[in-house]
Amino acid sequence: MREEQTAAAIDDDLALEAARAAFLDSVTGAAPDSLVTHGSDPRNRYTVKPAASTTHAGVKIGTYWPGNDQYGLPRHHSTLLLLDQRIGRIAAVLEVGAANAYRTAAADALAVQTLARADSQVLAVFGTGHQALHEARAVSRVRPIRQVLVVGRSEQRAAALAGTLRGMGLDAAPAEACDACAAADVVVTATTATVDDTPLFETEWIRPGTHVSCMGADAPGKRELPPPLLARAALFCDLPQQARRLGELQHAPADAPVTALGDVLTGHAPGRTSPHDITVFDSSGIGLQDLHLGLALLERMGVAL
Repeated sequence: MREEQTAAAIDDDLALEAARAAFLDSVTGAAPDSLVTHGSDPRNRYTVKPAASTTHAGVKIGTYWPGNDQYGLPRHHSTLLLLDQRIGRIAAVLEVGAANAYRTAAADALAVQTLARADSQVLAVFGTGHQALHEARAVSRVRPIRQVLVVGRSEQRAAALAGTLRGMGLDAAPAEACDACAAADVVVTATTATVDDTPLFETEWIRPGTHVSCMGADAPGKRELPPPLLARAALFCDLPQQARRLGELQHAPADAPVTALGDVLTGHAPGRTSPHDITVFDSSGIGLQDLHLGLALLERMGVAL
């Protein structure tokens, strides 16, 4: 399936339900870790995300080539391979560059739906890229968001993203980090920040009762949040052992308890226990989500695997 086919088939509802199915599957113990590596130029990074359920198997290769700007091409691309479980041959190849943005945002939306206060109305988004747009839209579908505050290193890009969100019917405006955190019920970070950068905000700026979704940390050395926040908050993630290695939780205290979101969805673990809890969800990305998304796309397009 070519990029234009999967891009035409994807929407937020499909992505969210595929994410829910994947996170429920992930607590069976069959979810393998992702592999992060790079091309001959270390700036060019790609991630291999394998997955297998009781009925299907597959692998996604997600690439990040920052030099693609000079060619007029997207920096990110994703290709999903689905296997015929009977014979081990490739049964389908899907280009899912556009769909991947929905997929990532769906994990965030599911976490917000599960962990954020039901009365959350103000969303702060850190990041001004394409993914930040998808995060804001997806979160606004699962909580009664009345205002979106956009924080970015570039005032111009923050204003541009806020304008795009206003065009989608959201009340959005650029903001300074401290002001956004002071007002926010939900904070979403979608940046490429690393340990060489200053954390996106200060721990004390986060109010009691806030939910934070960290979407940018998916490789060793990446970091968006101030480490003291991870000692103060209730921590949740997609896959605990992977989050400790690749995600924001690589910077969490070793003895800090971490709960898989799938365990909350199944009722095996509590989520938010108080309106005053600060909850953090760390999304490093699991292959099961790609697998379920690919199968859902094929079903929508009328293709049997």
